[in-house]
Order: sequence, then structure tokens, then C-alpha cells
Amino acid sequence: MTARVLVVVPTYDERDTIGQVLDAVLAQPLDLEVLVVDDSSPDGTGDLVAARAEVDTRVHVLHRGGKQGLGSAYRAGLRWGLDRGHEVLVEMDADLSHDPDDLPALVGATTGADLVLGSRYVPRGAVVNWPRHRLLLSRGGNLWVRTATGLPLRDATSGFRAFRAPLLEAIGVDALHSEGYGFQVETALQAWRAGFVVEELPITFTERRHGASKISRAIVLEATWRVLLWGLRGPRRAGDPHARSVRSSARG
Repeated sequence: MTARVLVVVPTYDERDTIGQVLDAVLAQPLDLEVLVVDDSSPDGTGDLVAARAEVDTRVHVLHRGGKQGLGSAYRAGLRWGLDRGHEVLVEMDADLSHDPDDLPALVGATTGADLVLGSRYVPRGAVVNWPRHRLLLSRGGNLWVRTATGLPLRDATSGFRAFRAPLLEAIGVDALHSEGYGFQVETALQAWRAGFVVEELPITFTERRHGASKISRAIVLEATWRVLLWGLRGPRRAGDPHARSVRSSARG
């Protein structure tokens, strides 16, 4: 049976690329829909997607009042999908840094894993056109996550990932509070500690060609101290297989 897939795409001033992203995502050989979570983009991104949604039932838009943050956007988008019965929920950027052609492999891997990360830092993964300081920041951040928490992932901060719905319900995605990279780390860490199967697949990440990065010093600082707190609270190991994990389902 083919899983019902929802691709959640947060946006803020992504008018230059959102149309290309929608075209490429919807061209994939999957039973999928796209939800764009737009934080009142001044450039009219939300209006552009709304017009598209009027002629394509696979496209949806969630308009939000003002810039509320990446973590908040994902919480809202993932809950929207869970409430409508989607079985696999994907996080994806709107700036073409994530290749939509990787979606079939990412979604396909959820038959054997509860969370699949598109990883830049495993063998055959790559980063294209990133300035050296951004690459060092990203690699350093992931090293910090592994050191502080014991989470054995090379790219815990990746924003291209696929969740099985039971995982999101089990970890209580609505109750998470971190933003930016912290949200990505928190969901992966909670999944691992709760006994869900987390895997990494290689992807090529390409620096955006339009618009500006949303990363800020505040986002980096928040992720840094939250990771320290999560590490101190422990545990530094994977939990026993969760009853709702794909691993337990296969045994049953």
C-alpha cells in the first residue's frame, strides 16, 4: 500500500523559488500533497501559493500572522498533516537547497525507519556552494550535538527529513518549543531516546540562489544551550524499541 505523504514547506519571502519547488515536488511518483506554511511573507509568497491551491487540490497553504519561527511553522504544519491522516510527513526547504528528486528515496526508507534524515555528512552526501564559515558552523554544530548528547548522527541539524506519523504522535510534536536548528535536533534526539529507528540517507545540499538565509545569531545560541541542557538531562543512549516503532510493527 502506498503511504499518504505530506511535504511541509515553511516560507518567508520565497516567491522566487516556491513555484519551482511545487512543480518539482508534485512531479514525484508519490501519493503526496504539499502544505506551505507562510508567515505573512511581504513579497507575496503566500498569495502565490494560494492561487496555485485554487487550481491544484494537492497544494495547500497555511497563512500565519507574522514571522513566528521555523520550529513553530513545522509544529503547525506537522499537526495539520497528522489531523488529516497523512502517514509520512516530510520537512523540506523552499529555496531549492533540497532536491525534490530525493523525495522517493527519503519516503521509501520509512518502510524500515521511523525517521529518515537527508544527510550532508555521511558517505556520498555533499554540500555545494556554501561559504567556508557556514560549513564549519554546521559541522561544528553537529559535532557539538554528538558530544553533548551521545546522539549518533552525522547530520542531526538537517532540515530535509521524513517522519512516520506514529513517531510524531508518540514524542508529542505539539509540545516541543525549540526553534531553528534546535527543533531539528530535538525531534531526532527524542525519537532516538524513545526507541524509534532513525536513519540517514546521503543528499546533496545546494546553497540557495535567491533570497537570504534565515539563520541568525539568536538561532545558533538557542540551539547551543538547548543541546547542552538536553545532554545534561540524558540519557545518552537509545531507548528500548518503542511499541509504535516500525521495528516493533515488523516483529508483530
